[in-house]
Amino acid sequence: MKKYELMYIANPQLDPEALKTLIADLNNVVTNNGGTILALKEIGLKDLAYEINKHRKGYYVWMLVETTPEGIAEYKRVIQITESVIRHIEIKEGE
Repeated sequence: MKKYELMYIANPQLDPEALKTLIADLNNVVTNNGGTILALKEIGLKDLAYEINKHRKGYYVWMLVETTPEGIAEYKRVIQITESVIRHIEIKEGE
């Protein structure tokens, strides 16, 4: 298994309960596909460098995970269709 840094920006208009559900759902995508979450940091609401989908702020979440290439592929598939996420990035550690 390989280590990946995952970061996503959630819609700032989500209520706190919906945000917790989103974070839990995305964490479950990693763990249900054989991955392990090594670190999770909810950075919080921050200003964006530029407007994204008419939003000037976003809720940042960062994770360090260990998973298989298939697990990261499933995470990417799910996060791309999640409307509450306005931007995301996945980086394989060491690259």
